[in-house]
Amino acid sequence: QLQFVESGGGLVQPGGSLRLSCGASGIIFRIYAMGWYRQAPGNQRELVAAITVGGSTNYPDSVKGRFTISRDNAKNTVYLEMNSLKPEDTAVYFCNAHFLSNDYWGQGTQVTVSS
Repeated sequence: QLQFVESGGGLVQPGGSLRLSCGASGIIFRIYAMGWYRQAPGNQRELVAAITVGGSTNYPDSVKGRFTISRDNAKNTVYLEMNSLKPEDTAVYFCNAHFLSNDYWGQGTQVTVSS
């Protein structure tokens, strides 16, 4: 049975850091491209980081240089290291697994950046 376990969200002050983790089970993790998305109230869900099977990464300009995505296929886990956090980074963060026409989503973890 497919299951994602996300962790690492919370409240952090502007300029602070957080590390999100998403452990997957029930899929052949290594064949899936993985991504992190976020959704703030009233906004559409947006991509913040993606990593291919081969380890290539992609980021939008809004987080480039501050966020780093990585994966550990031995642990079936994808990570998102977030530094220099800003209030506008406040959102629910979701991990995503993508393979061909299949997309699977984690339950989301709240990240709040506030003083």
